[in-house]
Amino acid sequence: MTDTSAPIGLTAARATPAAERDPKQLQRWIFVGLFLFLCAAPWFAYPIFVMKILCFALFASAFNLLFGYVGLLSFGHAAYFGMASYVAAYTAKFWPVTPEIAILLGTATATLMGLVFGAIAIRRQGIYFAMITLALAQLVYFFAIQTPKFTHGEDGLQGVPRGYLFGIFDLANDMTLYAMVLAIFMGGMLLIHRVIHSPFGQILQAIRDNEPRAISLGYRTQRYKLLGLVLSAGIAGLAGATKAIVFQVATLVDVHWSMSGEPILMTLVGGMGTIFGPMVGAAVIGVMQNYMQGLGSWLTVTQGLIFIFCVLAFRAGIVGTIGRLIRRDI
Repeated sequence: MTDTSAPIGLTAARATPAAERDPKQLQRWIFVGLFLFLCAAPWFAYPIFVMKILCFALFASAFNLLFGYVGLLSFGHAAYFGMASYVAAYTAKFWPVTPEIAILLGTATATLMGLVFGAIAIRRQGIYFAMITLALAQLVYFFAIQTPKFTHGEDGLQGVPRGYLFGIFDLANDMTLYAMVLAIFMGGMLLIHRVIHSPFGQILQAIRDNEPRAISLGYRTQRYKLLGLVLSAGIAGLAGATKAIVFQVATLVDVHWSMSGEPILMTLVGGMGTIFGPMVGAAVIGVMQNYMQGLGSWLTVTQGLIFIFCVLAFRAGIVGTIGRLIRRDI
C-alpha cells in the first residue's frame, strides 16, 4: 500500500532531479557573490593588483567567448588589447578628453580592427585561422615599432593621467579608480553572459559544434562568426584601454605576440567554454606572477610545471572539472 501522507509539494521536489534545475539561476547567484567578494577585495588585497587581475580576467573572457563558444582559436588578441591600450593612453594624455571617453575610443578602435581582421581571417578555419590572426597581430606590432610619434617606441606612453571620471570623480584615488574598474568588469562579464544565453549565442555554439548542420538549417555562419569575433575584439579592447588608465602606461609588451598567449593560458587553466573559468585562470596566473617574482628566471619554469599539472589533473580546466564533479554527484 502506497503512503500518500507526504505533502504533494515535497513529493514533487523529491521527484525533480537536481540536474533539471535552472543553471542560469545558479550563475546569477554566483555573479552576486562575485560582486560582493570584489567589493570587499580592496580591504584585504592591494587594489592595483586586484584591478590588474580584473583587466586580464576580462581579456581572457573575451578570448574565451571566441574560442570556447565559437570554436575559433585566435593567436592575435594582443592586437586588440594593445592597440586599444595605446589609443586610450594617447587620447587621455594628449587630447582634452575624460578617461571614460579615452576608454571608449580604445574600445571602438579594437572593435573596428576586429571587423577588418575578421573579414580577412574568417574564411579560414582551424590552424589556418590561427596563423592568419597571428600574422595580422604581428603587423600591428611592427606598426607600433615604426610609429614612435604615436607609441613612443620602446619607451611607451608613460605618465598617462587618470583624470576625472565624467569630469567629477578623481581617479587619482585608488578606491574611486577601483570602483570604475569593477563596474567595467562586471558590465563586460554580464554582457558576455547575456550574449551566451541569447539566441545569437546559441547559434554560435551550434556553429562551434556542427557548422555544416547550422548551414543546412539556413544560418549564414560566416556572418555569425564575424560578429562573434568583433564582439570578442571589442571586449578585449575594453580590457586593454582600462589597463592603460589603471597603470598609466602603454608599451610594446601590450601588442607583442606573447601577450596573445596570456588569455589562452588563463582560459585553459580556468576552463574553456565556461563563464567563470577565465576569471579563475586569470586569478591563478596573476597570483603566481605576483608572488613568485623572487624566483627570477625560474618563474617561467614554475609556471610551466603548474600548467602541465593543471592540464593533467584538470582536463576541462579548474572550473570545468568542478562542474563535471558536481553534475556527477547529482
